[in-house]
Amino acid sequence: MKKITATEKELSRLVTNQKAFLDAIPQPVLIINGTKSIEFMNSGAKKFFANKIATSKECEQKSSEFFCRLLSSFSSMEKDNPGQPPYQTYFENYHMEYVFAPFLGYRGSELQWLILRDISERKKQEDELSVFHNNIELILSQKINKLKESEKIRQQLSEQLIYLKSQIADLSSDDPMIGSSKPMSELREMISQVAQSDATILITGESGTGKELVANLIRESSSRQKKPFLKINCNTINDSLLESDLFGYERGAFTGAQTKTKGKFEVVTDGTIFLDEIGDISERMQAALLRVLQNGEIFRVGGNSPISIDVRIIAATNKNLAEAVEQGRFRLDLFYRLNIINISIPPLRERKEDIEDLVAHFIRKYRLAFKKEVDFVPRPVIDKLKRHHWPGNVRELENVIQRAVLMAKSNIITEQEIFFDTLPQNGDQDNRISLSSDYDGAPLKSVLAEVEKEIISNSLKKHHGNVAESAKELKVGKTAFYDKLKRFGISTKDHR
Repeated sequence: MKKITATEKELSRLVTNQKAFLDAIPQPVLIINGTKSIEFMNSGAKKFFANKIATSKECEQKSSEFFCRLLSSFSSMEKDNPGQPPYQTYFENYHMEYVFAPFLGYRGSELQWLILRDISERKKQEDELSVFHNNIELILSQKINKLKESEKIRQQLSEQLIYLKSQIADLSSDDPMIGSSKPMSELREMISQVAQSDATILITGESGTGKELVANLIRESSSRQKKPFLKINCNTINDSLLESDLFGYERGAFTGAQTKTKGKFEVVTDGTIFLDEIGDISERMQAALLRVLQNGEIFRVGGNSPISIDVRIIAATNKNLAEAVEQGRFRLDLFYRLNIINISIPPLRERKEDIEDLVAHFIRKYRLAFKKEVDFVPRPVIDKLKRHHWPGNVRELENVIQRAVLMAKSNIITEQEIFFDTLPQNGDQDNRISLSSDYDGAPLKSVLAEVEKEIISNSLKKHHGNVAESAKELKVGKTAFYDKLKRFGISTKDHR
């Protein structure tokens, strides 16, 4: 019997310890000799591969084939998996994670440790998670698309609405002149230029354009802003009373004049007088006013001594004074004295871009007055307001919005709450002019639709909501008439 040397005993001990250690590792551990052979398999590897190899009579053959493919597969692992370990591979329907560790055998052969881990279950879970994530992404994508569609609808609706809350909040109550159009900018600049002078100013413009407002701004921007300011409407006072009111009177000048009384020109010395409707004063008053403007002096009624005054005069009229001069109804010399500086206020129909700002201003004013939370105006309502001719100018717009806020059933003003003031017409020609100017610049289709809607509504009112009678009167078939009612949103109940 061969004697076992101490070295062999030590080697045997090390091999046994190593085998015990490797068998204690649950993961499959192999020692392979390149692509030649599998030198060692721990118990974890044997158990792992036992489930992959047939246990029939062909076990050895299939084992050989299996490990041959295994070794062939592992030979290309390092080439196909650059980077840091652990690496991953797919073999025989199994996902595996592995690491290589080369070492030198005790006989000098070049071997490799191959440590495997079956990650098939983890891969399965990852795949399931991936499918779940994909499904989530699909659901989220669908939701996002729906939200985008909703946002698109919201944007379309927002185009139909003018949200006035910010405008209502931002409008400064310190600036009573509302509007950012070019005519209004030019008007502001003109007021700023002339306010500081003491020159007489004539304000012209149609009724309702804001002549008194401009007079207020001129006075507030002048050096006389802290001095007295009196407003006189010349067409509301009897001519003789107007003269005594403006210039005063001496005792005994007329019946009831028991004491000497100062007129407004004396009382307002160093201040400003606003003479509204100056075009309506009589020839006698025109002469007296001319003396004031020429010489800076007045005569009391019944008096003979001139009284010097220092008063700035701001006059206003809605009449064409130049035309009145040509017709002999107004003195030319007085016209020249009044018209040193002329401020012409444009009518609302010439600055319709200011309508939105004016609507916001009047809504803020009347929502507070009526304690109503109105802050929305649909675009069709604004378009309707812009199509109107506005013969009453800003004053008419204020009336319309005041009425609309008062009648509003919610925080939105609808077309049903917009009623224009009906003015008497002077013949068919005036009607034609009004109609064409109301729809100036609007598409023909919308103009015709608006006219047709109004005609149908008037017919229904006339016949107390009777469709048959209205259709007969308008010579329209019942079916077509009902279609028009639906298209224009007209309810017969509202006309009964």
